[in-house]
Amino acid sequence: MGWQLDKDRPIYLQIVERIRSRIAAGEYPPGAKLDSVRDLAAEAAVNPNTMQRALSELEQMGLLRTERTSGRYVTEDEALIAAVRRDLAREKIDEFVKNMSVLGYGRRDIVTLVKEFVEGEKNNG
Repeated sequence: MGWQLDKDRPIYLQIVERIRSRIAAGEYPPGAKLDSVRDLAAEAAVNPNTMQRALSELEQMGLLRTERTSGRYVTEDEALIAAVRRDLAREKIDEFVKNMSVLGYGRRDIVTLVKEFVEGEKNNG
């Protein structure tokens, strides 16, 4: 079964986002070897050319590197990975704040709700 991809946005960008998130989350740890383009394309149920384009984009970002004879590897630059992780977190927070604002919550209300939620999670889990 392929990855869940939205047909309204460029597929290669969605692949970039997914792999970037996996790197940031540690699913693809620093220095890890990625599967071949064909294997990744088969997993995602996309054309290998689309996967190649996405991987090339990730190389330009510095998140992947290619070794001619042995394939693609995740960068070992942990500072870069941490920066990507922070950027992704900021994007999620921005989206959350906008959604809460639509519901009529101000910034202080949002902070209070998040604190209450986190405290509730500590007590329940």
